[in-house]
Formats: sequence, C-alpha cells, structure tokens
Amino acid sequence: MVKATPSARRYLLHHRHRAEECGVAFSSFKGLRSPLRHEATVASCRSGEHAIWWLVDAASPEDALALLPFFVAERCTAVEVTEVRIP
Repeated sequence: MVKATPSARRYLLHHRHRAEECGVAFSSFKGLRSPLRHEATVASCRSGEHAIWWLVDAASPEDALALLPFFVAERCTAVEVTEVRIP
C-alpha cells in the first residue's frame, strides 16, 4: 500500500482491461516514476478476469489515479474506503 500524508484518504483503485490488453497494462508502468512500480498488489489476470487492485493513500481520487500510467488510469475507478471491523 502506498502511504502519503497523515491527512490523506484511502482509495481502492480497481483497474479492468481485456485479455489482449494484459501486456499493455503491465508494460505501461515502464519508465513511470510511481510508488506503485515494483510493489506487490493483487490481480486476477491469471484466472481470466483481467483486473488489478491497489490500496493507496492520496488527497483525492484524482491524486490516487495520478499514481498510475494513463492507459491504466483511464480504465480504473478510485473508491474511497475505510477500515472496518467485522463483528
């Protein structure tokens, strides 16, 4: 998870792409200066669903999406989330 300032909000980034775009989604990070690059996250490409999720801290949804390359960001949603305890 990428952490920003203490006042930042937490966002779940959900990216989807088609099977034939898988290589483009991953290679679009090359050359990008992003704290998400070279970090582990979860994806469903190997199971055939072709989605990637990141949990990031940012000041706004736009700032959260700015952590991604254009190809990925334009196919991504940023949803503000908070931690909850399940009873």
